Amino acid sequence: MTLTGERLVENMTDAERERAKRVESVLPNLREAAAHADTTAEFPIEHVALLREAGLLGLVVPTEHGGLGGGLRDLAAATYAMGTACPSTALSFFFHNTSASRGLLPLEAIEAGLFTGDEVGPVRAFAEKVLRRMAGGTWMANFASEEVKSSGANIAIATTAAPAEGGWLLNGVKSFGCATGVADTYLVTARVEGTEGADGLALFLVPRDAEGVVSRDPWNGFGMRASNNHGVTLTDVFIPADEALTVPGSFVRMLKMSRGSFVGNQLAISATYLGAAQNVYDFALTRLTRKTFADSGRPIASSPMHQVIIGDMTERLETAYLWIRRQLELETSEPPLLPKAEVYRQWRIAKGDITEACFQVALGAFKACGTSAATMDGVIGRALRDLAMGLVMTFPAERGRLEAAQIITQDRENELFASVPR
Repeated sequence: MTLTGERLVENMTDAERERAKRVESVLPNLREAAAHADTTAEFPIEHVALLREAGLLGLVVPTEHGGLGGGLRDLAAATYAMGTACPSTALSFFFHNTSASRGLLPLEAIEAGLFTGDEVGPVRAFAEKVLRRMAGGTWMANFASEEVKSSGANIAIATTAAPAEGGWLLNGVKSFGCATGVADTYLVTARVEGTEGADGLALFLVPRDAEGVVSRDPWNGFGMRASNNHGVTLTDVFIPADEALTVPGSFVRMLKMSRGSFVGNQLAISATYLGAAQNVYDFALTRLTRKTFADSGRPIASSPMHQVIIGDMTERLETAYLWIRRQLELETSEPPLLPKAEVYRQWRIAKGDITEACFQVALGAFKACGTSAATMDGVIGRALRDLAMGLVMTFPAERGRLEAAQIITQDRENELFASVPR
């Protein structure tokens, strides 16, 4: 039996395949709930228990911390497979797993000697706490993005953390973060009050029901409607000191350990969109080959027009697979095939090309299947809307290409995060 995740991640090891089987086991439930979740624009709360009981909330947590021991290949296979069933759940699951980077990268930075002396203890304690909680079934929502923008960085942080007796007080607005009101804990990035630049960024574990945490009004999204990504408002939210990582410069130092795609796992967000594109491609091809013309009895797919569209869809889909598989190879190969700067540059271009190709697959399905399949809540309607969101997720393709060109021509490094005044 070929597992869904194996369509993307080829030549899985035995251990990877065992983890992929856990993902396969939840796909029927995700698929069954997808249409209703899109209609209501609400994350299916039963999926939390479903994924927890399958052990998948600890998918990328090392076994020594209680997790399944998976890596980027596992995460990409999982979000791809879930993307074929319910893209909103896949996206939310991806953001949960990004929280693991806030545990894994600090530990790698310690091993690399980027933290010394008294810094090591608090950094290790926070990192291990994140990983143990995820492995234990805590759903983490990773809240970084805000409405404020910086001309030089992808994500600007204006939320502040002010010292208080025994801890910190958080104030700010997080405008985007999947699983709002669903996740058990919000992993919040904030700027320590009185600091400037990315060295002042810190991490905080915020309970969903903490005093001062209020979900923003639900976002009537165009696509990915059931990912609950409307964000939160934080007003004097008290966080104990041992639930925070505030060592100066720790955020920047840990990011140095990522292999290239933003903070080390962004490739898996594109896998979500690729899964959705594969699903709508399969739906369209099945429909066009089974339905026939009334006068000739031949499959609709046999007409020259439809064959042109199908050929274009196939080329776009294969383009997306080539980009993402190459990026996956670059970020997981040992020893590394290319220097980090080149891997990062590749990702800036790859992300946009993948998501644009996936959207074109859905557009082709829409053209080929005609008005009878052009319903808002049908497979094609949902795919068009979900895949359109990929065009603006994290950064548009145009920005990625611009930054890649700047890296090539100006030897300029892109700033990932910046702290800015509100």
